[in-house]
Amino acid sequence: MKISREEVLRVAELAHLELSETEIAKYREQLDSILEYTAKLNAVDTSNVEPMTQVIAEATGVAKDSADPNPTFREDVVIPCDISREVLERAPDAAPPYFRVPKVIER
Repeated sequence: MKISREEVLRVAELAHLELSETEIAKYREQLDSILEYTAKLNAVDTSNVEPMTQVIAEATGVAKDSADPNPTFREDVVIPCDISREVLERAPDAAPPYFRVPKVIER
């Protein structure tokens, strides 16, 4: 699987990057290497592998049906944080509920 120079340039354009000829050649080689590796992964037979939703839980040995929570996870808790009014009052050019900022990207 070979990635073309034009494909590298298209990806660079989408990422708003300007590449030198040396960088184009380097990234073409690197992207091609990545695509070749993913092709190898796609060739692996995974028909007998059960899909996993939490790789961390599997790696730590916590069973899916275990009553014990995984020590690497915490309970999701909503904590109100209503400081937007105070922050916007201190902003130099606010238009609540937004910050107004100068345009930084010219395209």
